[in-house]
Amino acid sequence: MARRGPEKKLSSEGLELVQKMIDLRRVTRVVAGGRRFSFRATLVVGDRSGEVGVGIGKGKDTAMAIQKAFREARKHAIRVPITKGGSIAHDVMAKFSSAKVIMRPASEGHGLVAGSSVRVVLEFAGIRNASAKILSHSKNKISNARAAIEALKKIKSKDDTTAPAKT
Repeated sequence: MARRGPEKKLSSEGLELVQKMIDLRRVTRVVAGGRRFSFRATLVVGDRSGEVGVGIGKGKDTAMAIQKAFREARKHAIRVPITKGGSIAHDVMAKFSSAKVIMRPASEGHGLVAGSSVRVVLEFAGIRNASAKILSHSKNKISNARAAIEALKKIKSKDDTTAPAKT
């Protein structure tokens, strides 16, 4: 599978985590003496076997912003149930802010069909066969990535059986 853009592998507590920056911006705050600049970094972190997270960090320089984003992504990482074929169990749709994302399972060998930051989130979660579509007109990478995370949170594995609570 061809990789797009630079990825870094980081080892943490024996886990092989990969990270990819999906957005890096210089932000400005206007103060009495002029403008103050800082940086905002957005990272997707995952272990390619079911755990993925998105984090945003701000700092005086890019390195500090990337470190903060990495810590936040690890802290808010979620566990995704993946089928034996490397897909998701069922169709799922989610919304975050103005971004809407729909995800569908695909058969073995179909591959990952998704665009923008949704593809990165699915790839780092370890999903190899799925189809995803951004339904909104939002081009905001952060909102699209967070909508993908919200959709992955809604996935229930096939062995999850919820019995009605006894009262």
